[in-house]
Amino acid sequence: MLDRLQALADRYEKLSELLCDPDVASDTKKLRELSKEQSDLQEPYDAYMEYKTTLEQHEDAKQMLGEKLDDEMREMVKLELEELGAKLAELEERVRVLLLPKDPNDDKNVIVEVRGAAGGDEAALFAADLYRMYTRYADSQGWRVEIMDVNESDLGGYKEIIFMISGKGAYSKMKYESGAHRVQRIPVTESGGRIHTSTSTVAVMPEVEDVEIEILDKDIRVDTFCSSGAGGQSVNTTKSAVRVTHIPTGIMATCQDGKSQNDNKAKALQVLRARIFDIHRQEEEAKYAGERKSKVGTGDRSERIRTYNFPQSRVTDHRIGLTLHKLDAVMNGDMEEIVNSLTVAEQAELLEKENLA
Repeated sequence: MLDRLQALADRYEKLSELLCDPDVASDTKKLRELSKEQSDLQEPYDAYMEYKTTLEQHEDAKQMLGEKLDDEMREMVKLELEELGAKLAELEERVRVLLLPKDPNDDKNVIVEVRGAAGGDEAALFAADLYRMYTRYADSQGWRVEIMDVNESDLGGYKEIIFMISGKGAYSKMKYESGAHRVQRIPVTESGGRIHTSTSTVAVMPEVEDVEIEILDKDIRVDTFCSSGAGGQSVNTTKSAVRVTHIPTGIMATCQDGKSQNDNKAKALQVLRARIFDIHRQEEEAKYAGERKSKVGTGDRSERIRTYNFPQSRVTDHRIGLTLHKLDAVMNGDMEEIVNSLTVAEQAELLEKENLA
């Protein structure tokens, strides 16, 4: 581990030299690439420097203990050794986590698709609740939310809503949301006061640049139609809504929320690109499922990952057995405890795999 950390530190310091080079400073693309690389190394570099300093202090204290000291000074040195030993163990665990392989998509924006599944109107209403939860969580993180496409239900829920969340680290925190979300509550449509169980599904995909997934004009079909609202009724007479079909794969994306046909086409292509990339990513992961599949990672979209029980104000994440009795707060965007717990669980899995390797 120390060899890896030293190599990382050497690279960080080399990058500092390169970034001061006039030739690099005049090359915008190169400057951006090297700055990004150094930024990614900053946290593990700082942790390693703190570890080295603490290790030197620990060695100095051990050396002092071997010298002639009065009883009071000896006790002080022993106490310092204990504190430094505990700090070293903490820093060692921290740098081990920082050295874990990073998901290359973690810093990307995300495209999120929320759909009402089993439960009719109630599932659509819950999909709207999930969308509201995610927008409030995004606000708390300083992220921006933009609706790409929406299909409303008659009661004001969402049969489907697609939106982009833009901001640093959006995918690293939102990636755990993919899967089936189950709600248990008394629907507004229920006159007898019975608790119903409904589900909505969530798919989270990293935004994909043009250079990552190239879509050729000859490989797509573009259809235009009038935008529609709840119940399918036309809401305007201009064919501004756009459906883009990727002919080789049959994957489609629709957008009708933009102000113009061009806006909608651009957004539909963003969604299409993300869906194609996501299919490729899932296929690659399936090849190594036995080795790499994580119980908290981006797994099967149909898998039930979380239950929201309104009568008992309880939310349970089934992947890690986490139960919180603060449903109102979670539905208002207070998701950080859930996200942090899932992150720690995934890191623990990765560390265990490294130890077994």
